[in-house]
Amino acid sequence: MAGTHRGSAGEEGPAGAGPTTRFVVVTGLSGAGKSAAIRALEDLGYLCVDNLPTVLIPTLADLDPGEGARRDAIAVVVDARDRSFPDRFADVYAALRARRRLRTWLIFLEASDAALLRRFSETRRPHPLAPAGSVIEGILAERARLRPIREMSDLVLDTSDLTVHELRRAFGELAEGRDGRARLTATLLSFGYKHGVPPESDLLFDVRFLPNPYFVPDLKGLTGLDPGVRDYVCAADAAGPFLAKTADLIEFLLPGYIHEGKSYLTIGVGCTGGRHRSVVIVERLEARLSAVDGVRWRVRHRDVAAGSGDDGEGVG
Repeated sequence: MAGTHRGSAGEEGPAGAGPTTRFVVVTGLSGAGKSAAIRALEDLGYLCVDNLPTVLIPTLADLDPGEGARRDAIAVVVDARDRSFPDRFADVYAALRARRRLRTWLIFLEASDAALLRRFSETRRPHPLAPAGSVIEGILAERARLRPIREMSDLVLDTSDLTVHELRRAFGELAEGRDGRARLTATLLSFGYKHGVPPESDLLFDVRFLPNPYFVPDLKGLTGLDPGVRDYVCAADAAGPFLAKTADLIEFLLPGYIHEGKSYLTIGVGCTGGRHRSVVIVERLEARLSAVDGVRWRVRHRDVAAGSGDDGEGVG
């Protein structure tokens, strides 16, 4: 799951209820991007508190922030660093939602085990739930402990495939109520099967049935971003019908994903090495689908820069 929207955060309060305050609670797995999320909210002018003890959340909601401080937008990050969080949060959050002047929104950030392991390796920090053990032990323990909180959240956002900048941009839009319910960010991802299937893919298309430019001497060292490779692949008899039928299928599926509240969708297109055919098809699909209403498109070529060593099977 890339992103799931369950609640109605961002809706106006009941008629006659007076001014309301947007109160965003950010939680989730350690390493999933909560720090980047809170910085995005700070940039939007939110009054932000990180690592607040769970029992103090209602107190923060009731405090007067003082003269000149923003009163209509508050955000708090709370997570497993507070050891009482998994046990106390449900009751605390229920009390928070009972305040009619607040528009509450609970956002849960997660990522794949592989992405979390990579991030902990890069920062060289221990996992808060396994300070003396392995990181994967901490990740698995935290997933289990936070599962009930994940289920009660308004939005589950998988950050596995997002850069820090993409996360901050996307989170800012979601938290401000822009595009959070009506828009879908769809990634067209080219890849090579010899390098592994992208685990983040929601849909997969295999284009290894198309002629491989790798076996054409003048095209072997190029990529699908070069006009010669593009023209070669698109000249295949099956290329046109495949593009038309695949674009029609994706366009047919998109409204359903949007209706279900999916925020992020990854469409993987694979060939042998991820440098030729899949790159061309992704570029052509983006050109056909870019005008679809309600969808923001991203293109990512995962393996286009991978080595083109001759393995006897081609890498196109």
